[in-house]
Formats: sequence, C-alpha cells, structure tokens
Amino acid sequence: MQPSLLIIVLLALVAMAYHLGRHRSIATVGGIRSVPRLHSLPCYYGAYTAIWCGIPAFLVLGLWLAFEPNIITILVVADLPEELRQLAPERLNLVVNDIKNLAGGNIVTGVASPGVQAAADHFISLENTSAAALSLVVLALGILGMGAAWSRISPGLRARNAVERTVKVLLIVSSTIAVFTTLGIVLSVLFEAIRFFKIIPITDFLFGLDWSPQMSIRADQVGSSGAFGAVPLFAGTLLISLIAMLVAVPIGLMSAIYLSEYANRHFRALAKPLLEILAGIPTVVYGFFAALTVAPFFRGIGESMGLTVSSESALAAGVVMGIMIIPFVSSLSDDVINAVPQSMRDGSYALGATKSETVRRVIIPAALPGIVGGVLLAVSRAIGETMIVVMAAGLSAKLTANPLEAVTTVTVQIVTLLVGDQEFDSPKTLAAFALGLMLFIVTLILNIVALHVVRKYREQYE
Repeated sequence: MQPSLLIIVLLALVAMAYHLGRHRSIATVGGIRSVPRLHSLPCYYGAYTAIWCGIPAFLVLGLWLAFEPNIITILVVADLPEELRQLAPERLNLVVNDIKNLAGGNIVTGVASPGVQAAADHFISLENTSAAALSLVVLALGILGMGAAWSRISPGLRARNAVERTVKVLLIVSSTIAVFTTLGIVLSVLFEAIRFFKIIPITDFLFGLDWSPQMSIRADQVGSSGAFGAVPLFAGTLLISLIAMLVAVPIGLMSAIYLSEYANRHFRALAKPLLEILAGIPTVVYGFFAALTVAPFFRGIGESMGLTVSSESALAAGVVMGIMIIPFVSSLSDDVINAVPQSMRDGSYALGATKSETVRRVIIPAALPGIVGGVLLAVSRAIGETMIVVMAAGLSAKLTANPLEAVTTVTVQIVTLLVGDQEFDSPKTLAAFALGLMLFIVTLILNIVALHVVRKYREQYE
C-alpha cells in the first residue's frame, strides 16, 4: 500500500475510533440523558480513543518512512558482488544511484551489468516487502490501540485529563521542534559566515564600498581577489524598502481606517476581499508589471521632465513592492482597529469629539501596537523580496541614494551567488551566508524595536 493511501486509511480509522469511543461512553451510562454521570463529555472519550488509535500508528509510520531508504540501501549494498562492494566510496555511490534509477524505471548512466540488474530487482523486492510490512504494522497498531482504549472506557475514566495531557505534550513537542529548527538555521548560517570572515575581514565586509564577488581573471581588474564590501547592497535594500513603505503604509493604514470606521457594511464586504487579492498575486507577476509597465512609465515621465531615469530603477521596484505590501498593512491594521473596544469610541463621542478626532486621538493610539506589528511584517516582507528587484531594479551594486538609478538588494545577491553548481569553499559562495547572517541580525533588531514600541504604548492604553 502506498504511504499516501495508508495515511488516508489510517485517518479513516481514527475517525471511526472517535465515533466508537463517543458512542461507547454514552452506552456505558445508559443513554444520552445520563451523560452527566460521565466524568468527561462524550467528545473527550471519542478523542481519547482516537488518540490511542492514531498517535502510535502515525509515529511508527513516520519513523519507518524516515529510516526505510537507508536500511534498504544498506541491505542492497551488502548483497552486491564482492568486486562492486570494494569500489571507492564515490564509485559505489554512483552504482547505488544506478540501482535506484533502474528500480524506479529512470535512465541510468550506462548499460546495466547483471550484478546491477540483480541488485535493482533486490531493491524492488525489499521495497515491496517493506510497504506490505508497513501497512500491516501500522494498521495493526491502530486497531489494537483503538480496541485497548475502547475497552477502558467507563463512566469514571478521566478522559478529559488524558486528552489535555496529550495535547499539552504535542504542543511542547511542536514548540521544541520550532525552536530547534530556528536554532539549526541560525547556526548553519553562522558557521558558514564565520568561515567567510576568516577569509575576508569583517570590517571590509561591513564598511567596504565595492561589491564584486566574482574572482577576477586579470590582476588589473577591480578587486583582483574579489571585492566584498556590502554597503552598496545594504543601501540598495534600505532604499527600495523605504520607497515601498512610503507607498504601502499610508495607503494601507488609511484604507484600513476607512473600511473599519467610515465604510458601510456592504462596501466593506466588497472592498476588503478585493484589496486582499493583491496579497495572492505571485511576485513574478508583480515583477513583470514593474518591468513592462511601471518602469517605462517612470522613464517616460522622467524624460518629459528632462531627467535621466534608468530602465531598471529603485523607484519602479519600490513602488510595485509597496503595492504588493498594501494588503499586509491594511488587513492587519483593520483587524487591530476593529479590536479596539467600542466603549472607547462611545466615551470619546460622549465627550463631544467628532469621528475624525476619535480616530486620531483614541482609536489610532490604542491600536498602535498592532499597527506597528503590521508595519514590521511589511518591512520584513519588503526586505526579503527578491523577484521584483531582479526584474525591475537590476543586479548592479551601486552605492547611491538616487531612486532613479538601478540598485540591487541583499536577497538578490544571495540568490545570484548560490545559483548553479558552486564550490562552498570559495569566498564568493560563502559571502551569501554572511549576507544572510546580516539580514537575520537586522530583522532581530527590527523586532526588538517593535517590541519596545508595543510595550510602551500598551502600558499607556491598556
């Protein structure tokens, strides 16, 4: 049985276990009218049975699928002829890939030898045996767990306590996985960045004004060993993000204020979904829009005014990025403004304030922590955007504050440095990890500042 089909069958078994456990709890007290005699509600008994049916089975399924490929590979390699097992590790890995490709019906590197063909047949046999054993073990565990839990159901069973303990454990495990995942990402970037800083001094990286990471061919080229000054990248990132925020924050905030405080119910029901459609448009579509429509439009306006506007400019990328970010600011700000208690509005009106005065002096200050959170999310979205900048702002690293010129950002350079087959021992590739570390630090600082602002105003208005 395929893993996907097995999961569907197991989910159906869990649903059946829930209903059996629920009906069993009601039957133990003689019917629905006697439910108060149960320690817990019937739904908890159903959940208790479903947990015992699903968790052990899914745990075994996950572990089996995680370790199965390695175990099958070890068994296949152990059964190879002696002359193949004595190959160098690199050659042996190629043989194993050929065996897997042959077993999967894919193209192999050459004509398969009898030994490789036999190993592929063995591989298929082991996979079939493993799939059958997995289905048998998982379904048996699910049925046994369901039967054991179903037999334990009685009016005095503390099903709610057991379910809540299980949910608490799952929450702890989930949070632990999230923390360790974050820690793993940070450490992986940090270690590679440290390798980069052992080659390139951190002062040259942070304060250098030239960015030319490719290794030069001639000694007379700019930076014969590569120039890794990241200041132009940070300047370009800040310039485009600033333009995007100047577009997104006023429009998003004012649209949120209008929809929550001024618009009637019918207009709000129509306008809010239409506004949020902007968040679902792929970024590559925004990139095409910026490159084919917005950039020529700005260039034409600039030429009519006697200005020189680059065909790929920070202004075009920033404006389109700001349009893309409007729904983030608007939607979050709208939710926060609607969460302000109506009593604060009524109190302001009772003191004689107008609607606009109430919005400016009561609602916006009270909702400011949430608005700051929405703006922070928008800033993070702007800093991490890549496709729009690639298509509308270009790849040239220029240190300029002129929005009419072409610039690039940190994320674009990370993508550029890691595209294709790269050697992870060269400064050119390791520079991407150093840039990623700097982005992480900047994002962390933004979060700290936002938390400080939120804490300050929350103490004032709550």
